[in-house]
Amino acid sequence: MAEPISIKQTIVVRSRPDVLYRLALEPKRRVKWDPNLVKADYEGGEGRLTNNALVRFKFSRRLLGLRFTARYGQLQAPQRGGWESVRHVGPLEKLTQSWVFRPMPGGTEVTMTVNARVRFNFVKVPVERILHNMVATTLLELQRQVDAQGAQLLEDMGRDLQERQKAEKKAAREAAKAAKRRK
Repeated sequence: MAEPISIKQTIVVRSRPDVLYRLALEPKRRVKWDPNLVKADYEGGEGRLTNNALVRFKFSRRLLGLRFTARYGQLQAPQRGGWESVRHVGPLEKLTQSWVFRPMPGGTEVTMTVNARVRFNFVKVPVERILHNMVATTLLELQRQVDAQGAQLLEDMGRDLQERQKAEKKAAREAAKAAKRRK
């Protein structure tokens, strides 16, 4: 008898829904920031994020290094999207992941839901714990990724402002020296 597992977590991220949608659902972008994924490619080479697109995933070693193929579905950019496994994933009969992005003042409310059916009842507790950790780390890393981009932008803007101020001070000193020479 397959035992169901359902995990749902929500976090508020300071970014637009369209940016988060692409970060969370586009396989090439996702593998760059999500420590739970080692590999994510469209099946058959180059593909696009569309309904029924097949993607091959490989989890990290702490997630047992499982490889599986998933089919994207329920894609409604930039509000929602998700995928479900085509075949069983190790001890899981079925694995689905869905994302909901709800805009709100100051950012976006991101809800990630993972549903799974365990093939063997004796592995339900450890697998559930592993999936809880996966969801939590994925959401935290998404937040860090967005904050890192914002922090880099602020740092660049601060550096530009500092350089401009330095140039203005140098120009003012040169002007003062030139005025002294004239006298």
